[in-house]
Amino acid sequence: MDFGEVLSKAWHIVWKHKVLWIFGILAGCGSGGGGGGGGSGTSWRQNAPFSAGGTGDVEPYLQQAGRWISENWWVVALLILVVLILWVLAMFLGTVGKIGLIRGAFHVDEGAEKLHFGELFRGSMPFFWRVFLLSWLIGLAFLILLLPLVLFGFITAGVGFLCVLPLLCVLVPVLWAVGIVLHQAESAIVIEDARMLDGLRRGWDVFRKNLGPMLLMWLVTGIIGVVIGLVIALPMLVVVVPTIIGFATSRGDLPTTALLLSGLCFVLYLPVLLVVQGVLSAYVQSVWTLTFLRLTRPNPSPGMPASTAANA
Repeated sequence: MDFGEVLSKAWHIVWKHKVLWIFGILAGCGSGGGGGGGGSGTSWRQNAPFSAGGTGDVEPYLQQAGRWISENWWVVALLILVVLILWVLAMFLGTVGKIGLIRGAFHVDEGAEKLHFGELFRGSMPFFWRVFLLSWLIGLAFLILLLPLVLFGFITAGVGFLCVLPLLCVLVPVLWAVGIVLHQAESAIVIEDARMLDGLRRGWDVFRKNLGPMLLMWLVTGIIGVVIGLVIALPMLVVVVPTIIGFATSRGDLPTTALLLSGLCFVLYLPVLLVVQGVLSAYVQSVWTLTFLRLTRPNPSPGMPASTAANA
């Protein structure tokens, strides 16, 4: 496999067909998440645990939180419901985004000159449940494996984590291998219209027979991801600087102005962050799609579509 050809063509695909950026943003919805919130009561300054002369005792805050939750249980239930709805929506969009990227890279590699969002979105639906359930199957397997280890660590007050640390270290290469197999399995499902378990077997077979190229491609895409991640994370430091300065100089007061300024900076930077992450997701997925095609199909002749070569 020509690594330079795969990497350069993946970039050509992503840069020329910017509709894939949208699918890259969607794919990012299902790959991570986070959030947080906070509030302050009227007694923030008087009872702040880190105010001047404070004892740092958090027990009053826990008691206040418990009373508030018991009095406003419906708010907590509503928030949980909203989070669940957003989580389901994120998983749906993430799966559709991933399938759309695979189909887009595949069609362009076959000779398509233009990609349309509607066609890619609609064409992703027949593969949705297979790709979605495959990801859930893998995630559930690791949850079943890791949950007893985590519970053992908590029950033993952290001592158990030291005992299972060697096993956790062994899981790192296992996670690497599973991630690559999953990439190949998803490509098999979308490109070859394989069933879920057949796609998983196909992904494992491609991985097993091409361990060296897979390892090298994983290293290359990993380095690219780390470098781009650091670049897009640097402006986030500027975003949080006003808040850090505000807390450092507030002497127990809630730095409202600093928080608002940081929030405004984050809102302004968010579109840039989403676009860059979308491009990165689209590029990495295109690389893995082309990797699957190059390892499972004959090399097409110059100017010959991949589908023609495959049927030759």
